[in-house]
Amino acid sequence: MPHAFQFITRHGYTLLFLWVLVEQLGIPIPSIPLLLAVGALAATGHFSLGLALLLPLVAGLLADTVWFYMGRRKGHAVLKLMCRISLEPDSCVRRTENLFVRHGVHALWLAKFIPGLSTMAPPLAGLMRVRLARFLLHDGAGILLWAATFVGAGFFFSAQLEAVAHLALRLGGSLLALALLSLAGYIALKCYQRWRLLKRLRIARITVDELKQRLDAGEAIVVVDLRHSLELDPESDQIPGALRLAPDELETRHGEIARDRDVVLYCT
Repeated sequence: MPHAFQFITRHGYTLLFLWVLVEQLGIPIPSIPLLLAVGALAATGHFSLGLALLLPLVAGLLADTVWFYMGRRKGHAVLKLMCRISLEPDSCVRRTENLFVRHGVHALWLAKFIPGLSTMAPPLAGLMRVRLARFLLHDGAGILLWAATFVGAGFFFSAQLEAVAHLALRLGGSLLALALLSLAGYIALKCYQRWRLLKRLRIARITVDELKQRLDAGEAIVVVDLRHSLELDPESDQIPGALRLAPDELETRHGEIARDRDVVLYCT
């Protein structure tokens, strides 16, 4: 048995609980390889299949409940914090919000399977004032489905996973270097794409004061409020006369935006 499997056999229960807990708190250390390994060990009798499902459930619920209450108490400040640490903050927040609009609290069943949404969904549920009992029910179901999928895959394909582990050991440092290089390249690409986007946005940016001066001067300007409905609350600032338009409605409602004047897009 490969050394990694031996280590998991000796310390697996503690490792599984802490690994899932830390990942669900927002640290980008993927749990899927560990869930697959645990499933493979369960198939050979070296790991309890019941605990392989129970431990991720408990760890995930603990972490998600922390985010749930942060979302309920801090609101959009929590989402903004996540924006700063995410590689794809804008699209990540938008996908989570759209998922909640379409499916409501049932979106928690799918969130664990979508990178980035796993941590974003619980605070958004708190922000939407979902009842705690309802949140725990649906979030727990989502975590259990997520864990069962990958633990089950490891269980049923344990022989193939062990062969892959032996191959990885033979490749040794070369495989690790390739994995680290690929990860560094991916992060660099995302950072470069975001830098280019922010650079373009800064060129076309107008400040709040500049917009107010132009509106007060009577200039013909169309202000389009692109904020998601979940980002609007009674305390949100509203620009008088702004056209409320969700980004996913642009294709069907773009005709409402006048073409004979400057257009200012307003979002978070």
